[in-house]
Amino acid sequence: MATGALISHEHATTGDVRILRAADGSLVLRLENLDTSNGPDLRVWLTDAPVIPGKAGWSVFDDGAYVSAGKLKGNKGSQNYTLPAGTDLARYSSVTIWCDRFNVSFGAAELAKTL
Repeated sequence: MATGALISHEHATTGDVRILRAADGSLVLRLENLDTSNGPDLRVWLTDAPVIPGKAGWSVFDDGAYVSAGKLKGNKGSQNYTLPAGTDLARYSSVTIWCDRFNVSFGAAELAKTL
């Protein structure tokens, strides 16, 4: 349904993002080949903010709308997150690996709709 490539913000971050519709109709956010730093209180957010290359990740995503997919399961590898029921993908344009403790993006991906 949507794809994107992660870019680095406050910490070196690489990998791909996919949003898929599961057989049961739920939306799944998949991180593929993620490689980022380990950090305190990292979350995966679907956001309405644009991804701004070259910024260090401060004050980029904290003022807009977002849906939390939950705590980051690991800072390396591939992993799936079920998005909350009723999530409207039309409202969101990016994904960030967000440090809730320090309010900074470790890395983010602009999403391209594939519908």
